[in-house]
Amino acid sequence: MIALVHPPSRSYIDPWTGQLFGEGGVEKMFYSKTETTQGKEIKGVEGGVIMGKLGNATAKAALGRATWKLLHTMTLRYPEKPTKDEREALESYFYLSSRLYPCGECAAEFQQLLKKYPPQTSSRKAASLWLCGLHNQVNKRLGKPDFDCAHLSDEYDCGCGDEPVSTKPPSADATAAVDEYDPMDLEDDYSKDDLTGADMIRGGR
Repeated sequence: MIALVHPPSRSYIDPWTGQLFGEGGVEKMFYSKTETTQGKEIKGVEGGVIMGKLGNATAKAALGRATWKLLHTMTLRYPEKPTKDEREALESYFYLSSRLYPCGECAAEFQQLLKKYPPQTSSRKAASLWLCGLHNQVNKRLGKPDFDCAHLSDEYDCGCGDEPVSTKPPSADATAAVDEYDPMDLEDDYSKDDLTGADMIRGGR
């Protein structure tokens, strides 16, 4: 009698349907971290953690909450049917984040998780559920309850639509409207008083 032993596969269960996906399922193939995009090699995705230990527990917690919000929102807005380039971009983002994350010990844990559970990028659903599973691995280590992956969009709904972003430069008329509100202007101007508009004394707030 001959027995064949298969190595364990990296599979995930969809909490909405109970369907198993992973290697040999929804993800038919994994892209190599160093494949090329439009003829250019993706550099920097392999290697160790770059940042040092983050000793401030308050800063570490705030950074973690902000990062999870960013990552979950990103995967929930990721295309339903991504192109090869979009898949490689998301995968590269996760690997680069695991090197550059400002908390070195957190980055090291993220790298270990990525080795065990490579990014799933075949669709919005695959990416968001993969990330939720990863988040729950961290929650388990921290002694926190698992997050219900079926309700991700309730927790991380940004109120955004799926309208495409224009890549054309703004016209002169559009530039005037942008002066009133620029979504890329994410920082307050502390050189002027918010109420009066008067110049602030240097170093003042």
